[in-house]
Amino acid sequence: MRLLAAVLLGALLLMAQQIRLYLKDGGFHLVREYQVLEDRVRYYSTERGDWEEIPTELVDLKKTEGEIRSKSEQLRKQAVMADAENEFERQQAREVARIPQEPGVYMVADGEVKALKQAELSIVNNRKRSVLKILTPLPVISGKASVEIAGEQSSFVIRDPRPYFYFRLAEAERFTLVRVKQKKGVRELEIWNTVPITKEIFADREEIDVFRQQFRDGLFKIWPVEPLPPGEYAAIEYTEGVGNTQAWDFRIAPAP
Repeated sequence: MRLLAAVLLGALLLMAQQIRLYLKDGGFHLVREYQVLEDRVRYYSTERGDWEEIPTELVDLKKTEGEIRSKSEQLRKQAVMADAENEFERQQAREVARIPQEPGVYMVADGEVKALKQAELSIVNNRKRSVLKILTPLPVISGKASVEIAGEQSSFVIRDPRPYFYFRLAEAERFTLVRVKQKKGVRELEIWNTVPITKEIFADREEIDVFRQQFRDGLFKIWPVEPLPPGEYAAIEYTEGVGNTQAWDFRIAPAP
């Protein structure tokens, strides 16, 4: 942003040094400045480095002044945009600095950093349920299995339909937002289909289209492309083909 500001300043200085003094015959002189006198225009030629004069009747002052105003307005708008971008980056830097160093998922709401609680997942296969320990890979189960979160609703309620989350990753893994299916007493996070021989797991989940922004030290910002309708969701971290899904659940509630 400092570079852009310097470029804009340079452009302003260049514009001040390079003015097109248009002539009515279609030509122009490159001038640093000019003065309109009674019957002539006195100008400093940047091509010849000296003051010169020309009859006023030969100069297209309306076109000259119109171009000067247009360039000035364009540069003013660019400077305003650069200032706005600078302020946005400063605000974002302050927000990022507040995110804890511990791996997890966080969000900033009402000026406060909130940590989402990691969900305890259960895997259900052939009517058998196994409770999965947090931060440990899930056991390989042959065939088809459902990964579930206890309870029909998350206790972490968000009213903003386009929430921003920060992922602090401990390792280089994939992450996204998913829609969670409500069932009786539980929420289904995803369905696993395990290849019998290779034991490779293919997860069937309802992923949300998201934007991602990377910062330093394994920190990422993620937010949905479109506003999320009310319902149950989760931020997940996973490795493709491996049963190591971790989830941080939340609920989007209707605006009051």
